[in-house]
Amino acid sequence: MEIVDQRRSEVRELTGLALRESERAAAGIHRTHRSISDRVFGTVGVFTGQAARPVKTIHDAITDGVYQAVRASMSAAATVGEKVADLPLAVPPSETRLGAEVIAAVTGLIGDDLATRRSPLVADPMRLRLGDDVEVTGSIAIFVHGLMETEHAFEIEGRSPYGDVLAERGVTPVFVRYNTGRHISVNGRALSGLLEEVVGHWPVPVERIALIGHSMGGLVLRSAAYWGERHDHSWVDGVSATVSLGTPHLGAPLESLAHYGSAVLSGFPETAAFGSLLRRRSAGIRDLRGGSLVDEDWAGRDPDALGAALAAEVPLLAGAAHYFVSATLTRSPRHPVGRLVGDGLVLDPSARGVHRARRIGFDPDNGLHLGGANHFTLLHDPAIAHRLVDWVC
Repeated sequence: MEIVDQRRSEVRELTGLALRESERAAAGIHRTHRSISDRVFGTVGVFTGQAARPVKTIHDAITDGVYQAVRASMSAAATVGEKVADLPLAVPPSETRLGAEVIAAVTGLIGDDLATRRSPLVADPMRLRLGDDVEVTGSIAIFVHGLMETEHAFEIEGRSPYGDVLAERGVTPVFVRYNTGRHISVNGRALSGLLEEVVGHWPVPVERIALIGHSMGGLVLRSAAYWGERHDHSWVDGVSATVSLGTPHLGAPLESLAHYGSAVLSGFPETAAFGSLLRRRSAGIRDLRGGSLVDEDWAGRDPDALGAALAAEVPLLAGAAHYFVSATLTRSPRHPVGRLVGDGLVLDPSARGVHRARRIGFDPDNGLHLGGANHFTLLHDPAIAHRLVDWVC
């Protein structure tokens, strides 16, 4: 019965979200429509005086009535869907790959809001899963996915290349799924506590721990190490290596573009709805602007302020070897296009943690660059799998 209840609650929440977001979209379109029409009628009125007023009155009445009817229908449908919607699934959507990926996309966008209102989609904000059919050993590799992903991101054709190659060499792969819409520091603190609990109850003594993160996952792992040291968690002492795959240690340009773009769009009535939409992006996405790892970077601050991104300098975990992988769409990272777009989401200097103003502290010899590759190639590339054996085992 518990599975049935979870399935229903997830299906109903997804149905309600889809319909209420559609209602919100209709409101934004209405707002944009009226702003444009008001400007048009205002311009026409300069030349026609009061002659255009009756036309505007009729136009506005029809427009407002249509949009209000659409919004009312969406709201009513959402209310019904939240109470009765269901699907004939054997398990909850979150337990299927497709359902989990849909939920991951939603939580990546608004996961902080969902957590605040205790949505059933984030009832379990962080969980661990052992690799399939692997032996439990004293060497553990913790895999943490990126924004809007799940642990399935590391799989291809039902297999996990990185997990499999490490398992063959006596390392137990452990995969993390988490709500990527929450602040990175919040997820880092939660992961540190979870690892402390897991290591304390591991069936055999834990001798070595490797931390492997893709994109945002690398930042969450760095934050977890920070919290682990701060709270004297014993798991931190077992970390022998960390590997970041396309991690925006110095920030991601797309988030900076969204940050400033939302301010520009919000400044004009005709585009204000689009600005509001951009400003709804989650706390996790916003943290990517500067690669923020700690609470102090965001606590008590206006997230829409147009200042430089705040990112406290958090040193790499002492006593461990640290490796990184960067990629560019071009063969050479020095190519003008490669410099401009990086791997499509993260620039090469950010993945390397080296900039004129900031240096994370990676040894340049502990890195790998993939030319002609994109951000998601980093999840299952043979060259990386080969290096992981050298770095982790």
